[in-house]
Amino acid sequence: MDLPSYRIPVQIIPGLIMDGLLGRRRSFRQLALECIRHMDPPLVVLGQAKNLGSSPCVLTVNHYHRQGFHAEWLALAVSAAFPAEIHWIITNELTVPGKWYGFLGRPLSRSILNRAAGMFGFTTMPPMPPREKEVYTRAASVRAVLSYVHQSRTPIIGLAPEGGDNPRQTLTHPPAGIGRFSILLGDLGLEFIPVGVYEEHGSLCVHFGDAFKIAKDSRKDQAEIDGSTARQIMEHIAGLVPQSLRGNFMPASGN
Repeated sequence: MDLPSYRIPVQIIPGLIMDGLLGRRRSFRQLALECIRHMDPPLVVLGQAKNLGSSPCVLTVNHYHRQGFHAEWLALAVSAAFPAEIHWIITNELTVPGKWYGFLGRPLSRSILNRAAGMFGFTTMPPMPPREKEVYTRAASVRAVLSYVHQSRTPIIGLAPEGGDNPRQTLTHPPAGIGRFSILLGDLGLEFIPVGVYEEHGSLCVHFGDAFKIAKDSRKDQAEIDGSTARQIMEHIAGLVPQSLRGNFMPASGN
């Protein structure tokens, strides 16, 4: 199967580098529109994206992965299809497990990702799975997101709850803590909009689902609530991707 070519237009790269070095702000949505405009075949958008963006929400997208497809295209595709600027939560480090160049790649990726976050106004989060040494850094990231929500008139957050690539390319259960974090955002009045990203018939597809609110069961303990909330989010995403990508998740009713 022929697949789309994923290339950032050469003519905009010098400006990106200069803005990153000088700490100048840019619109990520404008960058996304420019990148997606050059995609061949064009991006396929499903669902009612044009009717979204006027209310506070969290866009939860699957961490689609295959050899040759890099995670930045998840954010670029969703941002180009969505009618408002998205505040993405991104990793602050690429861990490249098992690679000999990891000792160089990790610090280099930290520098690049933190500059990118500053340029586009994103929040960085330590990589998954959680590492004990980063407890305080992760807590600071959560506080930064909550601060953004409080300060923004219409906060719109982008989040990939799985937190990393699954070698099997199917949906996988998010790491511990994602459910609790999602409940915090829901308690602040944000709805959740599931988004499925995948490749089909030679095209990159972005499928927006219906908004939903987190359903909490106070009878469960904290660990169970965390896990069931994360599963709830993934089940909503499962209804928006092909069956071959759903893994162990059944689509939520209504998807």
